[in-house]
Amino acid sequence: MRFPDMIWLMLRGDLPTRGQSELLEAALVPGVDHGPHAPSIAIARMAVTCGLPVNGAMASAINVLDDIHGGAGQQCMELYRSIEAAAGNQGGDLLAAAMGIIGRQREAGEKIVPGFGHRFHPVDPRVAPLFTLVDRAVAAGTVSGRWAAIGHAVEDA
Repeated sequence: MRFPDMIWLMLRGDLPTRGQSELLEAALVPGVDHGPHAPSIAIARMAVTCGLPVNGAMASAINVLDDIHGGAGQQCMELYRSIEAAAGNQGGDLLAAAMGIIGRQREAGEKIVPGFGHRFHPVDPRVAPLFTLVDRAVAAGTVSGRWAAIGHAVEDA
C-alpha cells in the first residue's frame, strides 16, 4: 500500500483506485515544495534545535498552518460547496454562481478569495500541471471534474 492510499483510506474509509491514488499524490506534492523558508518548516527546524522531539516539532509546524500560511483549504471547500449549491439555483451556471458569491464577499469587505493567490507568484505555477492531471483523470473516468470546473469558474470570476 502506498502512502496516498493510506491517507485516502483514513479519510474516506475505502481504498482508492490507482488513478485516484496517483491524483491524490500529485495534489500532495505541491504542499511540500516550499523549502526551508516556509514558516511551518522554519518553526519545525527551530523547535528541533531547541531540543523538542520530532512530534513536538511537527506539532509546532502544524499549528501555524491556517488561513494565511498553508492555504485556506477548509474555507476554499466551503466556497466551492456554496457555488455548487448556488449553481443549482441558477440552472447549473457555475460562472454566474461564482461571480455572485465572490461579488457578495467583496461587498462585505473580503479582499481574498480563499485558496486562491500566492504571495510570490502572480499565477501559482503548480496550478496548471495539476489541472492537466485532473483533466486526464476526468477523461479516464477517475474523477467527475466537478470541483475542477468550480475552480475554473472561480478563476474566471
